[in-house]
Amino acid sequence: MNDTAPSSQTTLAETARRVLPGGTFGGAHTDIVFAEGNGGRLTDVSGKTYIDFLLGSGPMLLGHAHPEVIAAVAAQIAKGTTFYANNEPGIRLAAAIVDAVPCAEKVRFTSTGSEATFFAMRVARAHRQRDKILKFEGGYHGGSDYAMMSTTPTRPGNFPQAAPDTAGIPHVLRNEMLIAPFNDAETTVTLIEAHKDELGGVILEPFQRIITPKPGFLEAVRAVTAKHGIPLIFDEIVTGFRFAYGGAQAYYGVTPDLCALGKIVGGGFPLAAVAGRADIMQHFDKSAVQREFHTPQSGTLNGNPVAATAGLATLDVLRRPGIYEQLFATGSKLKSGLEALLRDKRIPAVVLGAPPLFDVVFADGPIQDYRGMLRGDAKKLARFNQLCLDEGILKGDNKIYVSVAHDDRDVVDALSAFSRALDRLQSERI
Repeated sequence: MNDTAPSSQTTLAETARRVLPGGTFGGAHTDIVFAEGNGGRLTDVSGKTYIDFLLGSGPMLLGHAHPEVIAAVAAQIAKGTTFYANNEPGIRLAAAIVDAVPCAEKVRFTSTGSEATFFAMRVARAHRQRDKILKFEGGYHGGSDYAMMSTTPTRPGNFPQAAPDTAGIPHVLRNEMLIAPFNDAETTVTLIEAHKDELGGVILEPFQRIITPKPGFLEAVRAVTAKHGIPLIFDEIVTGFRFAYGGAQAYYGVTPDLCALGKIVGGGFPLAAVAGRADIMQHFDKSAVQREFHTPQSGTLNGNPVAATAGLATLDVLRRPGIYEQLFATGSKLKSGLEALLRDKRIPAVVLGAPPLFDVVFADGPIQDYRGMLRGDAKKLARFNQLCLDEGILKGDNKIYVSVAHDDRDVVDALSAFSRALDRLQSERI
């Protein structure tokens, strides 16, 4: 290690604080500056290596710098980087999505997940010719004005009243979103029945953040929306191609009318998509519907050939026999190991989620919805995350993502780091 490396880290962090709001890009809030990733690990500019359970906020399911993805992308870059027109990789990726995802008959690309959920809601309203959208308290659907309602309310109100999560949202939009409790089928069905003539669509994460759907919940939402012809949108930005090759809708066996896909489908490059029933998706085609029913949608980098190539290479790997079994096995070892550490150390906490995606919540008792999550000790979790970072573990604020690149050595090393972090947490008596 050369003597200038630590000062380089410091200098870059100082520059970031000077030129970036909060000193970050809006993602991980840390002064650490990362230089490279390989497999399931990251290295910062000072040379320190971390086990990476952030995975770029989820897209790097194959790990960093996967050789097949890198080779495919390098070959495409030599042919051109963007065309704003149809290209072979983009067409082939759309076909792969249609083949894989149960609800997908047509695909329209975007560059970000926020765009995908925004346009999914818009095209649902265009098809249904109704204005309101019902979403679930605690569900995150990107940064649009419509999505940023009741995602992180500190004082949850009465259902279905929406509460804006950010400054800058027009007050009028508050009345265009209805809020329901995740995992409460009875209340949700009642709300949908009461507002069936106003609803343009219902959007939800089938696996909300790290909360698993209760048996029968997704089925109940599907049944009542189908009964009234209300488009059901699954936000699969996170779960698409993560829980199964066909996403959460294949994993749970419940098929929506539309879905939003992102993260994994772009192979680490900016790419997302809306996919769904052909009769709803035709609203994106001005030649297929009357002008007043058309939903214009375009973007400079939609269907970008480099991103589509990365997505195709990623899906090629994920189709291989045993890949999801390996992912779930690794995640199960890590998840059960963390649970055992908390139990052995007698720390009141639960580990929520599924093997590919979970985290610890410092609270007693079962947690089934956002209001249950509010029982968690946020200060203790924030300190645990910082202690994990000190021990060489990078994770999100409330998510641990597992990749197929993580191996048994990563699991052993991570559990040792978790144990040390929990010991320090106990000694601090937070």
